[in-house]
Amino acid sequence: MKMKIETLAVHAGHTIDPTTGAVSTPIHLSTTFERDVEGTYSRGFMYTRNNNPNREALERGVSMLEGGETAAAFGSGTAAAMALFQALAPGDHVLAHVDAYYGTTRLLREIFLRWGLEADFIDMGNLAAVKKGLRPQTKLAWSETPSNPLLKIVDIAAIAEVAHGVGALCVCDNTWAPVLQRPFELGADLILHSTTKYFGGHCDVAGGIVVAKKDSEFFQRIRAIQYSGGAVPSPFDCWLVLRGMRTLPWRMRAHSENAMKVANFLAQHRKVNNVHYPGLSSHPGHEIATHQMSMFGGMLSFELRDGRDAAMSVAAKTKIFTRATSLGGVESLIEHRASIEGAGTTSPEGLLRLSIGLENSDDLIEDLDQALR
Repeated sequence: MKMKIETLAVHAGHTIDPTTGAVSTPIHLSTTFERDVEGTYSRGFMYTRNNNPNREALERGVSMLEGGETAAAFGSGTAAAMALFQALAPGDHVLAHVDAYYGTTRLLREIFLRWGLEADFIDMGNLAAVKKGLRPQTKLAWSETPSNPLLKIVDIAAIAEVAHGVGALCVCDNTWAPVLQRPFELGADLILHSTTKYFGGHCDVAGGIVVAKKDSEFFQRIRAIQYSGGAVPSPFDCWLVLRGMRTLPWRMRAHSENAMKVANFLAQHRKVNNVHYPGLSSHPGHEIATHQMSMFGGMLSFELRDGRDAAMSVAAKTKIFTRATSLGGVESLIEHRASIEGAGTTSPEGLLRLSIGLENSDDLIEDLDQALR
C-alpha cells in the first residue's frame, strides 16, 4: 500500500511492541545487549554505539519518509555533515554552496581542507558557475535549498544532472524544507537533515541524519564512521525526533502559511529594504521553488533600510518573537545573523532571520509592526 506523506509520518518507524503491546515505542536505554550462547547477536543489537532499537526505528522512519533506502542518524546535524566529508578521501573535491549554513562552511574551511580535501564555494543557483567549478576530482556537489540565511534557491534536478556527469554525488541539505521538497525525486543521491530543527519540532532535542537514495559503498563508509566515531544520538533523542516526525507534515503546512503572511507584511513595510522568501513572486528563485516545493517553508529573512543598529533595535523590541538561534520549533524566533556568525560572515549587517512558529499569524505581524515602529 502506497501511503500519503501524512500517513507515512505517523506510521513510519513505529511498530507495536511485541512484548507488551505498547502503541508508543518503548525507549531502550541499555548500552549493551546480551549475546547468544554461541556468541552471536541474533536479536540484532550488540552495543548502543553500534546500534539501538530506537535509532534503528528513527533511521527506518526518516528514510521511508524521504523515499530512500537507508539512513544513518547522528547526535547533531553538524556531526552528520562531518561524516559525509569524512567518507571522502584526501584529494577529493567538494563543490559547496557559498550561502550554506556557516557551520558547514566552517567544517570544510577549518577542518577538512587541512586534512587534504579540496573545496570551492560558489553560488549553486548559478548553473554556469557550477559547470565551470566541477572537476574530474569532484566527488560531492553540496546544495542547500532554501539556503541559510538568504533563502537562495538551488535547482536540485539541474545540479544533480551536471554532478552525475562527472561522477559526483549530489547532496541536498533539506533541513529547511522537509516534506515540502523531495530531493530524491529530483535526482539527489543523499539528503542531510539537522533533525534538531523541524523533525524534532520543539527545540528540545539535537540530532542529524544522512539519508541515502540507494545503499552503496559510499554510504557504508558513512555507516562505518557512525559506528567508529560514535557521534550517535541517545535512545531518548531518537525517540523524541521520531515522535516529532508524526506531526511534521501538518506543522510544515502551518509554518509555511504563517511565513507567507509575515513575508507579505514585511514586503510592504517602508522600513524594510528586502525580504528573502521564495514564496514571494519578487524572489529571484520563485519560479524554481514553485516547481520543486509544494509550499515555501517557515523560514525567512529581511533587511532593514537603516542597517545593523535598526536590526538590533527591532530584535530587542519584539514581545512574541524570542531572540535566539536555531529554528523549526513551535515558537517564533528572531536573530541578527551576522553577529551570530561572527568574523567572516557573509550575512548583511541589517539582516534579521525569522523562524516562524505556530502562533497566530496576526499576532506575529502585530509584534513585528510594533517593533518596527
